[in-house]
Amino acid sequence: MFKLLNIIDNENKWYIVNTIVIAFVINTQNMLIFQRENYVPILEKLYKGKIIIIYGPRQVGKTTLCKEIQKKYPNSKIIVCDDPAVAKSLEPKSIDDLRKYFGKESLIIIDEAQRVENIGLTLKIIADNYGDLQVIATGSSSFDLANKVNEPLTGRNWKFYLFPLSVKEMSLAYGDGLRSRLRDLLVFGSYPEVVSAEINRKEILKTLSSDYLYKDLLSYEGIRKPKVIFDLLRLLALQVGNEVSYSEIARTLSVNRDTVRSYIGILEQAFIIFTIPPLHKNKRKEISRLNKIYFYDNGIRNALVDNFEPLEKRTDVGALFENFFVSEKMKQHFYNNAESKVYFWRTKQGQEIDFVEEYRGGEEYKIFECKWKDQNQKIPLMWKKDYKNFEAKLIHKDNIFDYFLGHDTI
Repeated sequence: MFKLLNIIDNENKWYIVNTIVIAFVINTQNMLIFQRENYVPILEKLYKGKIIIIYGPRQVGKTTLCKEIQKKYPNSKIIVCDDPAVAKSLEPKSIDDLRKYFGKESLIIIDEAQRVENIGLTLKIIADNYGDLQVIATGSSSFDLANKVNEPLTGRNWKFYLFPLSVKEMSLAYGDGLRSRLRDLLVFGSYPEVVSAEINRKEILKTLSSDYLYKDLLSYEGIRKPKVIFDLLRLLALQVGNEVSYSEIARTLSVNRDTVRSYIGILEQAFIIFTIPPLHKNKRKEISRLNKIYFYDNGIRNALVDNFEPLEKRTDVGALFENFFVSEKMKQHFYNNAESKVYFWRTKQGQEIDFVEEYRGGEEYKIFECKWKDQNQKIPLMWKKDYKNFEAKLIHKDNIFDYFLGHDTI
């Protein structure tokens, strides 16, 4: 059985992107396969009496993943809700009308489910009355879909998240060749279409950042000042990995602090950025207010600042490397259902640690420093004084893949 999401033949220069292919491939040496980490976990949850929700930004492969799952279940169909007429047909109906609409299929995939008015109620009716019918719903706008399904589907759903390709997913395709692609990943990111492309990556990213991301943002009624949120994104892109002051941003954009806070929340729910809070057990010594903000994808970040220069010509290599590492850690946390909490740590005197994982309510910690080049890195004395039970790791360009692929322990 093929488990294919993207195939590339570099030698003959043909590409099949974001599709499912069943074929004999003669030149197998050049065939690259991206199998998503969620594929098997989702299969394991099917037909157990709950709706499956797959969240993620546009163009990360949600539809492709669903088509791959559908291959195992011929008695199934995909309903694409981008068509307003299709979306209208899925609004809450009687039990019999819904069953008649779905037909005899045992697996229904509702793609872009956030387009359906009151989709949560429709899914609740299905979950409560058709135990033999498995539904998978995908949504690219978490802030929309989540609001519509959380209350109606309490206890009736399993949630999965899909992001740009992870190191683990890419390694299945590239093997050891992935190491030579680190510089490209820092500049162009890891959206499936971008990773698969050998040319036109700048144009692909500009389309992704302008059309797909903004389309979801502008569909949200809470966005009353489109220019402000676009300017905010660019400001955040320039401050990636730094502590962000909402008050300073508000002054720069000539808006109030609550607007900045609200828009950052929307950007998080739209899977563009995420925030990391500071760890502050010792309030007298450690900062406690300013978050750090990162982008889920380096390529989107670079598109926002319109900089695709190679690393040798850049002054932000350290920030790009840190963003790449932290975004990979966040994917890892989602895909592994990690129970740890994540922070950064910084004292008022300037001692800092880039990334902290807290286990068992603070009984154990794992700490990480991100440096492009391998170098001697001392653990801050104040950290060693206040946090006794911890493991430390320096992540650099020569060991980052070993770490994420499990070849290197902390």
